[in-house]
Amino acid sequence: MAAEASPLAPEWLSVPVDPARLDAKLWAEDVDRGPDGVLQVGGIPVTELARQYGTPLFVVSERDFRTRAATFRDAFDDAFRDLCGGVDVFYAGKSFLCTEVAHWVREEGLGLDTCSGGELAVALRAGLPGSRLGLHGNNKSAAEITRAIDADLGRIVVDSLQEVALVGDLALQRGRQANVMIRLTPGVHAHTHEFIATAHEDQKFGLSLTTEQGPGQEDGGDGDASSPAARAVADALAHPGINLLGVHCHIGSQIFEPEGFELAAKRLLGFLAGVRDRHGVELAELDLGGGYGIAYTEAEEPRPAAEIARAMAAVVGATCRELGLRVPRISIEPGRAIVGPTTFTLYTAGTTKTVRVDAAANGSEVAVDTSVTHPRRYVSVDGGMSDNARPVLYGADYSAVLASRPPEASPVLSRVVGKHCESGDIVVRDVYLPEDTGAGDLLAVPGTGAYCWVLSSNYNYLTRPPVVAVADGAARLIVRGETEEDLFRRDVQREPALPATDSGAPRTA
Repeated sequence: MAAEASPLAPEWLSVPVDPARLDAKLWAEDVDRGPDGVLQVGGIPVTELARQYGTPLFVVSERDFRTRAATFRDAFDDAFRDLCGGVDVFYAGKSFLCTEVAHWVREEGLGLDTCSGGELAVALRAGLPGSRLGLHGNNKSAAEITRAIDADLGRIVVDSLQEVALVGDLALQRGRQANVMIRLTPGVHAHTHEFIATAHEDQKFGLSLTTEQGPGQEDGGDGDASSPAARAVADALAHPGINLLGVHCHIGSQIFEPEGFELAAKRLLGFLAGVRDRHGVELAELDLGGGYGIAYTEAEEPRPAAEIARAMAAVVGATCRELGLRVPRISIEPGRAIVGPTTFTLYTAGTTKTVRVDAAANGSEVAVDTSVTHPRRYVSVDGGMSDNARPVLYGADYSAVLASRPPEASPVLSRVVGKHCESGDIVVRDVYLPEDTGAGDLLAVPGTGAYCWVLSSNYNYLTRPPVVAVADGAARLIVRGETEEDLFRRDVQREPALPATDSGAPRTA
């Protein structure tokens, strides 16, 4: 008999009929359960990975990463080939980057988008040519810009009027021209968390298509000629240190609905038509950013790359025909959609406890008897917000499975929590786990490839976890886990005390 749903559970969370089944959309393609019921990746049991590398541990499938990268590359090339010869895919390094991943990006024929001097250093260390690199950032330092110019970057995405002048002046000082795209905010409100929606007006990124006095053309046309975006284009075209390639936008992250991407494309193409009419120049490139959503729970249904590409190509083609505009070379910047599902985090469970909760106090919208409380099981693991800050930052939901043995006991509503001194240190807010889950069991949380390791910290002086890549039946470290000695190396030690005099005061040197 199937277990009953808990009144404390969100409506989207179903009680598992087969607790051992893995929801394929949450996991890398080579993750499954072995004959003994133990989770495995590329044929390697997680029990062996935990024994060799310890936990917490990020486990990434190299094959799955390469497959997803190639899928985006091929799907967008196919969709746009007849319009503009194909698409340039730039992997968004901010989602997860290390030297080995940068090698994979290079070998799969993608470009790499960086957001800081540090990310740029990783890309250059991996041997990516400057022509396949971009540099983002709303507050780039002169040193970061100079490094990008010296590396002859394919694109520096400028984010403000001041930066147009700064990039151009630094390029002239180096005797070069900087390849520049201008980031615009097309006024599109993406359906996502406000902290990761980036194309509306009231935020720090990009240049507005509208004036300070009011909106430009509400149909997404070329905007006002005095808008910040229009002024930036005029300044860039006039600066001898700038080679203006085109414009860029990014409407947000973890987006499933197509309308936002399509509306942004229409507005930016309208802006390019306005540039043509005002300056007699058809800019050659348009970057439509990234932000394609992935599944973190059973409730989310990501769109296939080919479907996204066809929808965007149809809008771009139709809009360019309507405007009499040559189709610019399109580029995109997927990050989460490539790396997110490739990775899971492996934890070891420790303390468990069960609490009683009033369903009404829990926020349930279903009519309940408030005199009755319901159990919620807390399962503590050996990591938490130091290796996955997204739940506390964005209220992000995740899933989890018992990984070190087959789940046989009845499923009970559980909350997976970390070991930090914060009540908000929640790894998975709501999940059904076997009732006998306890100390020593391994739990695996899928979908942790993006914005988990890169946001990791040493809160409570925990060391940051290692990252292991699995390919061809073998596992290898691609990021070494920190040790306490690593932490002490950055800790400035006090100088040895000078010996005291007979009076007790220290001797002077």
